[in-house]
Amino acid sequence: MKIAFLTSGGIAPCLSAAIGALIEKYNLLAPDADMIGYLHGYRGLLLGKSIQFPESVKSRFDILYDFGGSPIGNSRVKLTNAADCEKRGYVQTGEDPLKVAATQLTRDKVDILHTIGGDDTNTMAARLSSYLKNNGYDLTVVGLPKTVDNDVFPITQTLGAWTAAEQGAVFFENIANENTTSTRQLIIHEIMGRNCGWLTAQTAYDYRERMKQRIFLPELLVDQQRWDIDAVYIPEKDFDFQTETDRLIKKMDEKDGVNIFLSEGAGLDTIVREMEAKSENVPRDAFGHVRLDEINPGQWFAKQFATELNAEKVLVQKSGYFARSAKPNQKDLELIKKSAFFGAEKALNKESGVAGLDDEKNSELGLIDFHRIKGGKPFDASINWFQILLNDIGQQ
Repeated sequence: MKIAFLTSGGIAPCLSAAIGALIEKYNLLAPDADMIGYLHGYRGLLLGKSIQFPESVKSRFDILYDFGGSPIGNSRVKLTNAADCEKRGYVQTGEDPLKVAATQLTRDKVDILHTIGGDDTNTMAARLSSYLKNNGYDLTVVGLPKTVDNDVFPITQTLGAWTAAEQGAVFFENIANENTTSTRQLIIHEIMGRNCGWLTAQTAYDYRERMKQRIFLPELLVDQQRWDIDAVYIPEKDFDFQTETDRLIKKMDEKDGVNIFLSEGAGLDTIVREMEAKSENVPRDAFGHVRLDEINPGQWFAKQFATELNAEKVLVQKSGYFARSAKPNQKDLELIKKSAFFGAEKALNKESGVAGLDDEKNSELGLIDFHRIKGGKPFDASINWFQILLNDIGQQ
């Protein structure tokens, strides 16, 4: 039996640990199985580049629990975008990437493929599995749901998201100290989340919970108000710019600074419309997603507020790479192991799907049909803990 692993998309605090957990389970259930990893996701599959997992790796799987990133590399490749695959040199002119990938899997004699990624990764896996079955090759594909955005239908909690929120809070604990470097300072903490505000909301919640455990010294400039959050902006919650400006001016006057937590997708439609109206090129990746690092929503928001608040200094800091590159915390590691162990068992039973907590089944762990997996799941901004947070900081 041969088992292959593939990680794809942006990294999250779960990829290395997920592979470690899968190895751990297969060591018990299928100790003689051959294991390989396709290097840099679907790119490696298309180019026929893989790495064998020797006994030295299989016997020391636990080391992977202590690392972030992916031990076999990542990339963003869409198998249904033939033009992009051809442009990058992954396939020859006129070749169908799905066919190329399928041919490589049959050539490598893979029986089970584990894909660890977000909705795009697992959607591609579903198409690949379907293509192979239609062409007489029975491949079992079991995915694990990874994304720091926590925005995959119908997954209750994606792997790595809890850790990313915790690490974003740790990041801002240091950045918040910058409030002492000037008067009337505007600090914007830009957090990942293209269409979903869960990570921004959870990071804000985690930060304030950590802040409550600290001891401040208000007799000096070490006042809790200066370290607190003043606004949280997410894609799911509209706000009136003038109303918020008036509110934040009062905050600035009261405590000599304003701290904003901003989801990178908040206000994105407005920014894109403005760019297109000016006939500017909107940079996009192979999946058609706007390249947020090049758009820079944080700087756009900074410009909007800086003048209105009469800010003397503006600081925009992104926690994305810091947060997504961490190793998993204990809460995430427990979910990763639980999901991976379950996924391995199902794969050996020749059952395909995504191993995850199912929204539609009381968040129970199950094998979810690939066709039910899709991205764009919004954060429920009406949830009680988030409404309490907004009320505490005076935001409507």
